[in-house]
Amino acid sequence: MDAYFAGMLLGLAMITPIGPQNIFLINQGFTFGVPRVFVAVVAAGVCDTVLISLGGAGTSAVLNRVPGIKSFLLAAGVVFLTYLAVKSFRSRPEDFDQSTPPEMRWRRVVAQCTSVTVFNPHAVLDVVGILGVAIAAQAPDHRPIFAAGTVSASWLWFTLLALGASTLRRWLTPQRRVWIDRGSGTLMLVFAALFLGELLRS
Repeated sequence: MDAYFAGMLLGLAMITPIGPQNIFLINQGFTFGVPRVFVAVVAAGVCDTVLISLGGAGTSAVLNRVPGIKSFLLAAGVVFLTYLAVKSFRSRPEDFDQSTPPEMRWRRVVAQCTSVTVFNPHAVLDVVGILGVAIAAQAPDHRPIFAAGTVSASWLWFTLLALGASTLRRWLTPQRRVWIDRGSGTLMLVFAALFLGELLRS
């Protein structure tokens, strides 16, 4: 069990810092609440499970040999995060009319969550690489247990994040939601700018 908890601690250390994926989940919790927010939780959890599994299988070494892969992911990340930011800035109080439940299109939620994850080069390259190395460093019989710990950390964090946002949802007026969306859009633009700067330097 030591390997499991070591993997969980490493997973939590890597997943808890604020990033596009966490911002997306918080917004889903604010918008839809429980139980519909769990569509986003499952989508994010599956994405991280796949990335961690790929890291454990040594995919990071393959990705590092593919020319232009990081530049492509950075460029895609800039475009997609800018799109999400513009969408957030265009929100209005009437978009959050609490008298009628917001419509959820689960395919769109899954697609957006997947894009936020896949078009984040740090998630694809850094997380896959770091966790891949950490998994490979374990004794062979401990590797599956360690990997299970890192996967559990992602699912636990995403669930807590969604539940926390859903709990706060009842105190959010439409006007507050607009300001939260603007704050979210600003953070998305910050990450887009960081990705763009990294792209120009590469």
